[in-house]
Amino acid sequence: MKKIAEKITNNSVIVLVISLLLFIVSIFGYVNTRVNYDILVYLPDTIETIKGENILTDEFGLGSYAFVMTNDRDSEQILALEEKIKDIKNVKEVCSIADVLGTTIPYDMLPDEIQDKLYNDKETVIFVTFNGSTSEDSTIDAVRSLREVVKDANKVSSMTAMVIDTMDLSNSELVAYVSIAVIFCLLILLATTDSYIIPFLLLGNIGIAIIYNMGSNYFLGDISYITKSISAVLQLGVTTDFSIFLYHKYEDSKKKIKDKKKAMADAIVQTFKSILGSSLTTFAGFLALCTMDLLLGKDIGIVMAKGVLCGLICVVTIFPSFLLIFDKQIEKTKHKVLLPKFEKLPKFIISKQKFILIAFVLLMIPAYIGNSNYDVYYKLDESLPKDLAFNVANNDLAKKFGITSPEIIIMDKNVSSSDIESLTDELKSVKGIDLVLSPSEFVNNGLETIIPDNLQEILNNDKYQLVLTNSTYEIASDDLNNQLTAINKIVHKYDKKAIVAGEGALMKDLITIADHDFNMVNYTSLAVIFIIMVLVLKSLSLPVVLSLVIEFAIFVNMSIAYYSGTSLPFIASIVVGTIQLGATIDYAILMSTKYIEERQKSANKQKCMEETLKFTIPSIITSALCFFAATASVGFYTKIDMIGSICNLLARGSLISMISVIFILPSLLMLCDKIILKNKNVKKEGK
Repeated sequence: MKKIAEKITNNSVIVLVISLLLFIVSIFGYVNTRVNYDILVYLPDTIETIKGENILTDEFGLGSYAFVMTNDRDSEQILALEEKIKDIKNVKEVCSIADVLGTTIPYDMLPDEIQDKLYNDKETVIFVTFNGSTSEDSTIDAVRSLREVVKDANKVSSMTAMVIDTMDLSNSELVAYVSIAVIFCLLILLATTDSYIIPFLLLGNIGIAIIYNMGSNYFLGDISYITKSISAVLQLGVTTDFSIFLYHKYEDSKKKIKDKKKAMADAIVQTFKSILGSSLTTFAGFLALCTMDLLLGKDIGIVMAKGVLCGLICVVTIFPSFLLIFDKQIEKTKHKVLLPKFEKLPKFIISKQKFILIAFVLLMIPAYIGNSNYDVYYKLDESLPKDLAFNVANNDLAKKFGITSPEIIIMDKNVSSSDIESLTDELKSVKGIDLVLSPSEFVNNGLETIIPDNLQEILNNDKYQLVLTNSTYEIASDDLNNQLTAINKIVHKYDKKAIVAGEGALMKDLITIADHDFNMVNYTSLAVIFIIMVLVLKSLSLPVVLSLVIEFAIFVNMSIAYYSGTSLPFIASIVVGTIQLGATIDYAILMSTKYIEERQKSANKQKCMEETLKFTIPSIITSALCFFAATASVGFYTKIDMIGSICNLLARGSLISMISVIFILPSLLMLCDKIILKNKNVKKEGK
């Protein structure tokens, strides 16, 4: 590492030129990385509902569809609007009651339950299908065009419409909250560093690392909008302390080594050794998200792990070059650090050791209870503003036409008409189902001769036949999930390979997978980080103490949602604990390693802890405040609760972890001093 450090310091200009070229390439990758705004596509391909969606897309062109509500009641006007819709690129089929009855047959010929779903006194529903799946670019473009043709986005209900509104809202917010995060971090760094230039160089270095990370996402094919929204601010918050550490090491080395390049080389070596362990824990914490069955975890985990790696590389290459080139300007703009020195706080913490430990034990109980019982929601549209066009359309469709949770049952073509009829009768008896539509329904009502060919093709082909149902229950509700369980039991009596597909079925699987992922990710991240700490710290007992403190901080953070009655989006409940653990365990590692260093010099553990706190408190507070500023700015600004909740929890978690490490960890370290320092080369404990 020493030779590499010397090459970096001796070729600082070349390093910056190379970094600039890579920066340009990374911008190209960043701009051209596709962003996915549909969370359901991250469900694993192996589950039945995804297989069903693929069948609907490939065999029936029903992978994506839309309901259009039009004020026209006249058949000629409806048919004219349909022709305009058919002209939209990537629209597959368009049908309505006007296609079935034309301009001469009265509406009363249709069964009442079908009439209720197709028209009322003021509006008529037009059903539109598309060639692509919900989140394909071609479908997104088609739904945008559909809104223009209909001339009212509030009249188009579709999963793709939700994707569009999420995309537009997310993109409109991104620049604003990243800017706010940078401004807040800049203010904190100006107050906590001793030069007016350093914060700009530090943020510039992190900005380059962020672009490197985001640009390299091009090779992943696409990333989720959640990943795009939180990765930059998380990388900013998590890797800021790497740069601060290097700068402090450089300043210390300059006092001992007059040659600035040699001093920087020494600082790079010391920094790399010091932050390697903490960066590995953060890296591993993010990679633990890859164990999720929901592939969104892999998306976030890989991108954030890359972010830590990019941050580490830039800290020991680009940032040293910045510091050497702007060394004179840094010296000229030195100022007094505005952050207090916290001279009295260490003595207070040490003197109140017993009280702090008692409070810790007592608080652990409600924290554990709250962490185990907070409310989680899964309905995707709940995380978005109610006034978005797709939400307005969905609510109107449910209120005016009773179309709340439509599902599609895929049956084998060879299932007999009599079995389909029996199936239909059984489904109609299930509580909460107000419509069951199958090919046999048209036969029984004498309508098979007037049904257009395109509508018949929607319901059956040479491999499968479809049965359409509509539930009055909300998607992702317990009532609907129980109803879907009942539907599956009925359907499988007639066809063991039948699949119940649709948004409700997908959400039911999402809930099951999310519950599994919650435990898997938390256990995996804790185990992996624990193992890394054992290897880095060369101790078995110390990682137990450090993990206990951060897990307590996580419990307190998540329990606040329970005691405040806040419902969290499911993805926040899964990823926040792992991210908080990986990102803030560094605080605990910093304090514990410094304490061990002090104990190797002195037998007085209280005095050692006092020196440890004086040294580590400013660094921990600076790091935590930067993490808080980066995440809180997003949580404060965004209107997307899926993103806002994650960032608010992480912002709060950074402060809780900071307080836990500063107050609780010292007491635990002194309490477990003999166990932790066993077999260490330390002074025997004094009085």
